[in-house]
Order: sequence, then structure tokens, then C-alpha cells
Amino acid sequence: MSEKIERHREGAIIKDDLPEKMEVEINEVNTSGDYKESPVYIYYTWCKKCGICVEFCPTHCLGSKPDGSPFVEHPEKCIHCETCDRLCPDFAITGAKR
Repeated sequence: MSEKIERHREGAIIKDDLPEKMEVEINEVNTSGDYKESPVYIYYTWCKKCGICVEFCPTHCLGSKPDGSPFVEHPEKCIHCETCDRLCPDFAITGAKR
């Protein structure tokens, strides 16, 4: 049984006589700073800059950068309604309370 291993950023694909298996590296995401100052966490590597979260934020706490990516413009306005969570097609933003 010979194994061929391909390394990827997300993990390793092990190819052997069985169907492909994927070992995924679990990365812990730590936010810096006080959560009260940044009530919304944005995964910029997942974000495709569609603007849905900014457009539908009921309190307008989110804003858009010139390149279209969202950012927390008014953190004091966030009510943790999780609208950005529910509407993001790529699961790239979370406004849930910790």
C-alpha cells in the first residue's frame, strides 16, 4: 500500500488504495483587542466583497473600504442582530455575541 501525500495550505490529501482522505489542519482564530471595540469579526480571506452585509446592516455600523471590503465603521451601533451572519453567502462575517 503506497501513499502519496500532497501538502496544501488547508491540510494534506493522502492518496492510497482507498478513496482520498483529507486531513484538515484546524486553525484557531484569535482576535486582538477588546471585543466591545470590534463587535463584528470579518474573515477577509473568505470575503468576496459583495457588500450584502454593509447594505443590510440595520444600524449601519458597517462601512465599505474603497476596494469594497467591509469594516466596522461604528462599533457602538452594533446590536448583535446577526443579520450579517445570516446574509453572508460565504460565512465571512460574524456579529454574534461571544
